[in-house]
Parts: sequence; C-alpha cells; structure tokens
Amino acid sequence: MIREKGYPTEPWRIREAQLDLEVLAQSESVLGLSNGHIGLRANLDEGEPHGLPGTYLNSFYELRPLPHAEAGYGYPEEGQTLVNVTNGKLIRLLVDDEPFDVRYGELRSHERVLDMRQGTLERTVEWVSPAGRAVRVHSTRLVSFTQRSVAAICYEVEPLDGPARLTIQSGLVANEEVPIRKGDPRVAAVLREPLQSEQHLANGAGGLLVHRTKASGLRMAAAMTHQVEGPEETMVNTEAFPDWARTTIACVLEAGQRLRVVKLLAYGFSSQRSLPALRDQVGAAIAAARFTGWEGLCRDQRQFLDDYWDAADVRVDGDPEVQQAVRFGMFHVLQAGARNEMRPIPAKGLTGPGYDGHVFWDTEMFALPVLTYTKPQAAAQVLRWRHATLDLARERAHTLGLNGAAFPWRTIRGQETSGYWPAGTAAFHIGADIADATLRYIQATGDEAFEREVGVELLVETARLFRSLGHFDRHGDFHIDGVTGPDEYSAIANDNIYTNLMAQRNMLGAADAVARHPDVAEALGVDEDEAASWQEAARAMVVPFDEELGVHQQSEGFTRFQEWNFAETMPEDYPLLLTHPYFDLYRRQVCKQGDLILAMHWRGDAFTPEEKAANFRYYEARTVRDSSLSSCTQAVIAAETGHLELAHDYLGDAALTDLHDTHANTRDGVHLAALAGSWLALVAGFGGMRDHNGVLAFAPRLPSKIDRLDFSLIWQGLRLRVSVRPDEVTYFLREGEHEDGSRIEFLHHGEEHAVEVGKPVSLPIPEAPPAGPEPEQPPSREPVRRGAPRAGES
Repeated sequence: MIREKGYPTEPWRIREAQLDLEVLAQSESVLGLSNGHIGLRANLDEGEPHGLPGTYLNSFYELRPLPHAEAGYGYPEEGQTLVNVTNGKLIRLLVDDEPFDVRYGELRSHERVLDMRQGTLERTVEWVSPAGRAVRVHSTRLVSFTQRSVAAICYEVEPLDGPARLTIQSGLVANEEVPIRKGDPRVAAVLREPLQSEQHLANGAGGLLVHRTKASGLRMAAAMTHQVEGPEETMVNTEAFPDWARTTIACVLEAGQRLRVVKLLAYGFSSQRSLPALRDQVGAAIAAARFTGWEGLCRDQRQFLDDYWDAADVRVDGDPEVQQAVRFGMFHVLQAGARNEMRPIPAKGLTGPGYDGHVFWDTEMFALPVLTYTKPQAAAQVLRWRHATLDLARERAHTLGLNGAAFPWRTIRGQETSGYWPAGTAAFHIGADIADATLRYIQATGDEAFEREVGVELLVETARLFRSLGHFDRHGDFHIDGVTGPDEYSAIANDNIYTNLMAQRNMLGAADAVARHPDVAEALGVDEDEAASWQEAARAMVVPFDEELGVHQQSEGFTRFQEWNFAETMPEDYPLLLTHPYFDLYRRQVCKQGDLILAMHWRGDAFTPEEKAANFRYYEARTVRDSSLSSCTQAVIAAETGHLELAHDYLGDAALTDLHDTHANTRDGVHLAALAGSWLALVAGFGGMRDHNGVLAFAPRLPSKIDRLDFSLIWQGLRLRVSVRPDEVTYFLREGEHEDGSRIEFLHHGEEHAVEVGKPVSLPIPEAPPAGPEPEQPPSREPVRRGAPRAGES
C-alpha cells in the first residue's frame, strides 16, 4: 500500500517526491493521463522498471472465451478485455553507452508531479551513471484535451559535470509483455500478443505501426514524430519493424548544453475504416500537432482546464488532504470522460486494466452525476453510447424472455460479458440507473434535442423491461423478484428496494416523456395503454418494510436472515468475497456496500427523515465497505441524518481511496466511482444538494473541522456558485448560455428561494435537529477519524 505521506498535501498537484519501486504500479495509476480516448499509465519514460505497462484506447478490446464448468441457457460465451496497445511513451537514454536505469548508478533525486491545472505529468531526475557521468533529465507529458488523438512528451537532457555522448532511442512498441496475477476476480485477463501487424513505416523523424486484433477485428494505428533541438551535428534516424519502430537521436553535449526532444504521438482505431484511412487519420493528427507545437499544446491544455475548473472547482477549508483529494478525483473523472465521444467510461477509466476495462452501473450513478453538473456534454456522450447499444440490449432482453432492453452488467462494446449470472444478469437495476442518469441530464440541462433523439427511447425501453420483469400479485401489489441490487453480497432477492424504487422512477419518467413527445412515442410504438401500465406498476410498487424493527428491508426478508458473526471475522478476512463463499454471504445480514443507503440518496423523496435515520443506524452495523463505492454514499446519508463528523470520516475514506491505496488494488487502475464519490460526499453530503423530479434543493451543514465549502455546478446552462459557512450560505449565479436576468429557483432547507445573475443571495443555516444515537459499524470496519470526536469519545 502507498504510505500516507507518499504524496505531500498540495492543493493542485500530486507530487511523488521520491521513487519507491515497491509501489511503482500504484503510482503508475495515480499519475496516469487520459482524455477519454487515449490513456497513458505513468510508466517511467525509459520503460523499465515498471509495475504494469499500459497504453489504452477507449473501447479497443479483444474477445476471449468465457468457459463455464456447467453451461446454461443465456450464459455469455465471450468476454471482452481491454488491450494494452502500442506503447508510444518509450524514450530510452544512453549516457556514454550506459543505459539510464534508476536501479543502477546513483539516483540523486527523482520527482514526478501531476499538475491538475496544467494537465501534465512532469518528471525531474538527477542521475549518475555507473561510470560516474551525471545528467539531469526533465520530461513533461500530456494527453491533449483539445486534440483528441494526440499525446506529447517534451524530453530534455543536460550533462552536469563535463561533456557526454548522449543517445536517445524513442520508440513505438506493440505486444509488450504484461505481468500475470491470479486469485483476484477484479484483475484483468492477460492476453498474449493480441495485436497482429498490418503495416510499419519509417521516415527520418518518426514512424507508424498499424495493427489489428485477431478476434474482435479492430484496427489501430499509432504514429510518432520528433522535433529535435540540439547541436548542429545531432543525428536523427528511424527504423521500423512489424512490432516496433525506433527513432535514434545522438549527439555530444558539453556541460550546460541541453538536448530537447519533443515527441508527438497520434492514436486512432476503427472497426470499419480501411488501413489507408486510419493511417491518414493519425498522419493528419500528427500534422495538426506539429502545427500547434509543444507550447501551443500546453497553452490549449491550460485554457481547457481553466474553463473546467471555473465551472467545477470545489474549495474545502479545514481539511487540506481532502481538498487535494477531491480535485484529484474530479481531474480523473474529467480525464475519463472529456473526449470519450460516444464511448463508455470504464470503472478504472483508462488508468489500468482492472475489471478488464469494463464499464458497470457505477458510471451512471457516480461518474455521470459529477459530469452532468460540471461538464454536461461529456455526460451526454456516455448516454449516447448507451443508446447506440440499444439493439444489443434488446437482443439480450429477448434471450431472457423479457420486453424492452436489458443492458449488460459489465461490458466494453455492449454485449453482456459477466460469466457469473447472480451478480451479472440478475442485476437488472442497471437499466434504471441508465434511465435515472438520462432523466437527471435532461432536467439539469433542458436539452430537448437530446431528449427527443436519445432520452425518450432509453426511458421507454428500460420501462418496458421492468414492466415485463415485474408482476402484480393477487392483492394488486407490483413485485420485482429474483434480482441482485447494488449489494453483491445479497443476490437473487425479491423486491430489492433500490431496484424497485429506481424502476418506479424509470417507469414514471418514461410515461412523462412520451406524454411530452407524442410523435416520438408513436414512432416507438407506445400507446396510451402501455404508458398507463407503467404508471400503474409504479404506483403499486412494493417497498419492503419491517414493522417490528421499524426499518425498511434491503430486500424482502433481509431483516430475518441470520446475522453475520463479526466478532470472529478478523481484519485480514476482508474483503469477504476473497475469503468466504458467496453462498455464505447471500444468506446473512452482511452488506458489501450501502444498497438501501444508496436508495435513500437517489430516491430520498420516497423516505421520511425518521425512516432515513432508523435505516441508517440499522444498516451501518451490517455494512463492511468491501466495495470502494460505499463510503461516499454513507457520507451523504450520514450528513443528511445529522452525523456530520461521521460523514467527514467517510468523505476522507472515499477521497483517499487511491492516494492511500486503501483497497490494495490501485495498481490495476484508479477507482473512478469512489473518486467521483468524493465530490458527491461534499456537494450532496455537506451541501445537501438534491434534484428530485427536477427540483434543485440544498440543505447545507458543515462538520466541525471544515470551516468553509465552496462548490460550483452548471444548471440550465448557468453557473451557480454555492459558498457554505458554518452559519450562512451564499448562492451566486453567473452568466452561462443565458442573458442577464436569468434566474434559478431552488429550495434552501425546504424553503423556496430564487437567485438571479449577478445578485447573490445569502441565507442562514437553521439549527440542526438532534441526530439521535451515534450509529455503530462492524468491528474493524469503522472509517478513519478525521473530524472532532463523536459522542462518547474523548
């Protein structure tokens, strides 16, 4: 694991002050760069040593068989795995014939900095070769937000103690060997030489490699060129072979002289375009990058991020570690979605191969809320990708004997690739999650074109699924049986409350949408009777409640299950999925993550304050947080129920998931949903932000150790800034796509207010009602304390 002070606390940077090879793989994920199309793990420029090499293109995958010990009807037969594509990061340096390698000679200093305002990864090294020659190496790497196909590296070398003969070998390398790890279902499958060469070219300053996957039939091209500043006699030469191309740059430098090499990279892929078309595409991208130049790429990167942070930044006074971490989380969410352009956002973004590069439901419920309010066009692109896979989802529903569209639990291209059906096929809530994200985007943006082109059909097809999946009993109650909710420790349950409430919103939202757009409804074959059937099912939806205990049931019968023996469960037994059979987990009162708690966040309009408080206390004692998704949701509801110090603790747990590697698997990529969850914990937790049924509401309250919280969000094209102090909050509206005079109506602690452009509104924060008894967590599963002592603690 990464030691707590592995990255010093700084507001806008993640700085690795020294190189620790024991956690190199983790830092390769944390410091990774992406723009939603290209992802570069933070491997060292020279390529070795490495923890896990990785260069990724969003949705560039290979197929692999999914063997089943016992086959069953409807089981997926093929898996999809993200491919480690051609590595263009590689820049090897030789100093008087000695290869620069941090494991040899003397490493005087080594620092890397991920700059979240500049959008760059910067590295500064002083190294003495085994022969005693000292050099300083400085490199800066970026993946362009403004030129989607482009990445670039500026690499500078300077001798420190006399003349040195320098040779730089800058390469493109395909089919790198990837280390194998076994025994953890979260780890990616390893593919051996997944790329087949189709073309390789070399010119004086660069080269090109074109490859194709063997089974999925995807073609990719990677190109490089170099701009060299050095002595007049500097030699530049390139050679190319099927799986690698190499540009060699050689010169002699005196002490104080500097060799500067700007490496420009371009990546593209397609399942349909021809080899010449793809080759020309990356050639054009290289030409555009050369025209812009290194300084222009850096300038454009900064301008892009200036605009993003102006609309999205969160300021936290009183907890500098969380301040750094929430910006880190938002930066990675932006990197995953900025230029995805009708592609998914995988669970690890493009920072590592964890979960085979698959996208899950947490994209819609964690990452997309952040993007909807800070970079809405990126959220729309992900939902357009979901819409593009509708035919596959309809086909899957038909296979399962259902109407509408059954979206996959995990996928890259759109087909279901989960080989374990209780956690995969049965997790039908994914459809309602997509519908919820669709409704949220439409309500937050007012994007009517999106609603007509994409939204209505997504809502209709998911509503059809739930209407056919559920049934009315003899009493007229509507049930959805045999499903798996967000808590994967409670599979194949009846009336999972999260699934039922989200399906309810889905069906009501679909009925409203077809009423607003009758022509679209007619084209989709929706008549009045079908829309009425959705409303009828939604009104009759069962919401399980235990009258004796006075709490809702996560699913029917959950509260009568045998209790988990936490007293005899050791800290090393977690996560339980790696030490206990699922059979044992499924029949006990133990939760991998907040399930009902998540329902109280996104469907908070379905619970009273008293119900939320009782439910939170009950499920806190049974939730072990084996999922990185849990802490942020627990933070949101802890804050809402008045347990502000506990909420602060959970906020820290979510925000530091990867900076502290708390789940011990950051090496495989960052936990994108948990990082997004730090924003949710602050904005929805301490800011009390909700948007049930399109009504914007805030109920801010701060824990004792946070003195100020400022956050921004985009609502209906306007930029709203909310500044929270312990006793007062100010709402300030800035210009967006609308003219002066625009206003936003909202609720502040339940009271109606409005704010106009340029006319801030300051309101008092009412005294909080009593929070009730402090909830308890399972032994050893408490979050790390961050704020003031809680009740009963000294």
